[in-house]
Amino acid sequence: MKIVLSWLRDFVDIDMPLDQLARLLTMAGLEVEEVRLVGLPMPPMEKHEFKFTGLSWDADKIVVAQINEVMSHPNADRLVLCKLWDGQQEHIVLTGAPNLFPYKGQGSLSAPLKVAYAKEGARIYDGHQSGQVLTTLKRAKIRGVESYSMVCSEKELGISDEHEGVIILDDDAPTGMPLVEYMGDAVFEISILPNMIRNACHLGVAREIAALTGKPLRMPVSKMPADGPSIEDQVRIEITDPSLNPRFVFGLIRGVRSQPSPYWVQRRLRLAGMRPINSTVDATNYVMLEINQPLHAFDYDVLVQRAGGKPPTVITRPAYPGEKLTTLDNVERTLDPFTIMVTDTAGALSLAGVMGGLESEITENTQNVLLEGATWNFVNIRRTVAAQRLPSEAAYRFSRGIHPALAMQGVQLCLDRMAQWSGGQIASGFVDAYPEPLVDPRVVITTEDVQRSLGIHLSAEQVADLLSRLEFTCQVEGERITVQTPPHRLDIGQGVVGVADLIEEIARIYGYDNIPASRLADTLPEQKGNPSLEMEEKIKDILVGLGLQEVITYRLTSPEREARLLPPGLSLGDVSYYVRLQNPIAADRCVMRRSLLSSVLEVLEHNIRLRDHLAFFEIGPVYIPQQDELLPDEKPQLVIVLSGCRDLPSWDQPEVQMMDFYDLKGIIESLLGGLCVQDVKYEPSDDPVFHPGKCARILVGDADIGVFGELHPLIMERFDFESAGSPVLAAEIDFDALLYAIPSRREIKPVPLFPPVLEDIAVVVDEDISSDRVMAVIVETGGALLTDVRLFDVYRGEQVGQGKKSLAYKLTYQAPDRTLTDAEATRIRQRIIDALGEQLDAQLRG
Repeated sequence: MKIVLSWLRDFVDIDMPLDQLARLLTMAGLEVEEVRLVGLPMPPMEKHEFKFTGLSWDADKIVVAQINEVMSHPNADRLVLCKLWDGQQEHIVLTGAPNLFPYKGQGSLSAPLKVAYAKEGARIYDGHQSGQVLTTLKRAKIRGVESYSMVCSEKELGISDEHEGVIILDDDAPTGMPLVEYMGDAVFEISILPNMIRNACHLGVAREIAALTGKPLRMPVSKMPADGPSIEDQVRIEITDPSLNPRFVFGLIRGVRSQPSPYWVQRRLRLAGMRPINSTVDATNYVMLEINQPLHAFDYDVLVQRAGGKPPTVITRPAYPGEKLTTLDNVERTLDPFTIMVTDTAGALSLAGVMGGLESEITENTQNVLLEGATWNFVNIRRTVAAQRLPSEAAYRFSRGIHPALAMQGVQLCLDRMAQWSGGQIASGFVDAYPEPLVDPRVVITTEDVQRSLGIHLSAEQVADLLSRLEFTCQVEGERITVQTPPHRLDIGQGVVGVADLIEEIARIYGYDNIPASRLADTLPEQKGNPSLEMEEKIKDILVGLGLQEVITYRLTSPEREARLLPPGLSLGDVSYYVRLQNPIAADRCVMRRSLLSSVLEVLEHNIRLRDHLAFFEIGPVYIPQQDELLPDEKPQLVIVLSGCRDLPSWDQPEVQMMDFYDLKGIIESLLGGLCVQDVKYEPSDDPVFHPGKCARILVGDADIGVFGELHPLIMERFDFESAGSPVLAAEIDFDALLYAIPSRREIKPVPLFPPVLEDIAVVVDEDISSDRVMAVIVETGGALLTDVRLFDVYRGEQVGQGKKSLAYKLTYQAPDRTLTDAEATRIRQRIIDALGEQLDAQLRG
């Protein structure tokens, strides 16, 4: 938000240096991002922490001057010579400004033109180069005429980018006065927080300065009389839904003449970032920037014509299906059924709170103006702006909430500005539709509330004084203060929320840097652990230690994005519905995700051609809609994705191998081992997302906690993984089931004091018997003295026979209280061989 210093001074006296003012506002919650100087001196850079930019005007070399005569150039048709008086002497100044051509050849002007004059040696911006390029005026001959000074445009003085004509000041500008004293200025670029939208105007910032400095605030007042024929019976208002349009006010002015606004008005608008149009439209923009009430002006005669010559009836309603409107930017827009419209009996007039319609706009021929001041539902305005992709200054304010009381004040002030700048007669009275008046909150706060929250002791009178500076009405009863919210604020709540809001206001005005540091006086709450969060962090640590990188993906997606992960043969129509956003930020972020794997695969897709080795994981929720339930079921999941080479190539190992199913299985085994999860089994799975024959499910006891494997080739094609040349491995694990499987306690065994007995055993079994079954029999039969079993070789070939395979295991026997003898080890081995033969028909190989 651009705030103009001279405009602020209309409402409050400011006598502090600019850097101090910037710090005062920043510490009160109005962060000053930049200060742009327009003529004022640059403060010493070492004394402040703010960014200052802009051009300082030399008081001796840039002054107010007057042009007494505009003469033809003897050698150029597109140049003129100006007879100019700078308060000390007369100069002949050469210029090509087109806005001076109408005065050429008129002789001495009856009303001299007041201009900004830069003398020889002045430093200004070059008006003929793009951007802001400093130049120093030097004496030169142009088309045979000596030139050493110039009449300046706004660009040359750093006011705006306008350089098509020179500045023509208002008639009251004193000739010879240094320009910096006449109109030197500064523009504060302030970041306005959403809950402080009341300060997106000059009166709002001035109110803050007055409260912070203790200086009186001067409110804007109307000066022109409203003595024209009454507006009664000249227009009617119908509000179909007060929740969307709480208030609508009309005022009327007759006999206006749209013309250029006074220069001081144009300059302020440009400094505030708005383009001057004409005196009538400028008045609406000026008042919006002044008090924060967006307004819209209609050509009243156009509305009467649309109504068949009768007084118009203006209706606010949602748009009809397929209804269209051509807005002021000359774009025909198809409107959504939720969009609130300003209409009449003939059809749409404007997008409420966003932009007016082209047909009823103010033109140079407009004579009678019907002025609208209204309040709109901020949620509806946000939806309209997003749907139409049509941000505007009005929508910026309405989408954050504008108090209905400002509508009447805005219309009154704007009619006054129009009468001053455009002439005309203001109709007496207003048409005001306010079906459900807003009741401003009344909050009771105590000095104990303030001390408990801020750690400072303030009397009730001090609290009331701080709040009164912000126009709260306070009534003190002992240590209790009853506070009435002023009719321009929507950010103060009721009850305990209102108390917290008021304490924030007290802290801001008292000064955050004036609050002393203090120890917490309250009793600390009982410290309670968060086991699920602690275990989540432990799982992340384990995975990072295994070489994986955590990613955090969007929880918003689209059905089309997730459809790429659908099993072959299924279409998007086969998938159940999603949790949909009513106001999505983008077309491809319109639903809450149902698959975490799809989100992580998108990250892999974006990076697979950039790195040779990729290993990602994410822990996050998916959102499953529940029938007859308002909220979805948020199920946390753990997803792991691998692709690329197992190890990066190096000088001693130029050949690399790609990661496969067993790399992912090893990571899962290491994770579960690090979590001390017991009774883990892996069984073949036919999950359609994964490659047939290269997929397994994870079982803890009888509980299925997840699935992993190599991605199906058809899904690889949908994600454009095929061209990467390496398989994509993925795991989906139910995070809640994983947490449930982690034991709350685990047995700690001492380090053995006695040496183990190591032995290898190889058995031949049928091809369909899994290694897990063989290992389970070995562990069960080996008993307590068998401390470890590890498969280290699988062999298939002619030596073991068709349909057979050889599984080799390394066995470890160890006793905690003695060294085992060979005989004891042999007995255990024999029991294992016998059990394998009886239960699995296994034969000892060799």
